[in-house]
Amino acid sequence: MARVVFMGTPEFALPSLHALLMTQELVAVVTQPDRPAGRSKQVRQSPVKQLALDAGIPVLQPGRLRGDESAIAALAACQADVFVVAAFGQILPQAVLDLPGRGVVNVHASLLPRWRGAAPIQAAIRAGDELSGATIMLLDTGLDTGPMLAKREIVLAADETGGTLHNKLAALGADLLADILPGWLRGEITPQDQDNALATYAPQLKKQEGEIDWSLSADEIERMVRAYQPWPRTYTHWQGARLTIEAGVVLKGQTQPGLVIQQRNHIAIGTGERLFCPTLLQLPGKKRLSVGDFINGYPAFIGAQLGK
Repeated sequence: MARVVFMGTPEFALPSLHALLMTQELVAVVTQPDRPAGRSKQVRQSPVKQLALDAGIPVLQPGRLRGDESAIAALAACQADVFVVAAFGQILPQAVLDLPGRGVVNVHASLLPRWRGAAPIQAAIRAGDELSGATIMLLDTGLDTGPMLAKREIVLAADETGGTLHNKLAALGADLLADILPGWLRGEITPQDQDNALATYAPQLKKQEGEIDWSLSADEIERMVRAYQPWPRTYTHWQGARLTIEAGVVLKGQTQPGLVIQQRNHIAIGTGERLFCPTLLQLPGKKRLSVGDFINGYPAFIGAQLGK
């Protein structure tokens, strides 16, 4: 078995770490430092750190690898054949990329070169892509620009959310990694360069990007709602409060963008094209409510102009 250093942080990385624990000699795990999380701001270990400690694997937690000579020396001391990265959260400096003899292999949640960057899962759903998938690639100093070892695709479901696609691609990427890594280590796979002319980018999401622009079409808004579930979630403003919209469907018809109207047995909101019917809503500090329960509790919502 090869000596492997794994680098990852969130839940997306866990299936890949599991796969390596089963098939390779894992000599160290590198993850982001413990950080405050949640409303309580309690300092928490990353999911990857928790699994590594449970498995008895040494854990390294450098703040930033770039310029951290002690962390780079610790990685060099591992004498690994290959580094494997899955959602680590840092762009690796050349000094780290040069350490393992078989390079740094990365599990990426898109069909590269489409959706390079930090948020490929959400970008694929919001754009209305019919396909997504996982790519196993070699890292270089660019942003997901390195040569590819293998790709595997899946068809997006009509009701796909950021959460469901995250879980599918985490598992798919781990399976592909387990299939491909032995052949790469034996020198049996020839990397394929990406076509940079086909590249698209999915930058890191910020919470405020979940605000709905009601001048967009209802189809765009519906995809946005699904893409940003469970984070950062989509929202609008009503009576000075942030109203989170958890789910919804597109209906025929037209009215002023952002205007809430009665539509048969539902409510509907005007958009730039057609109507958007929210089915699950939540006000700050309140429970998530179906649209029927929401209207029963807040009848003044009908006729409201949202986004102000």
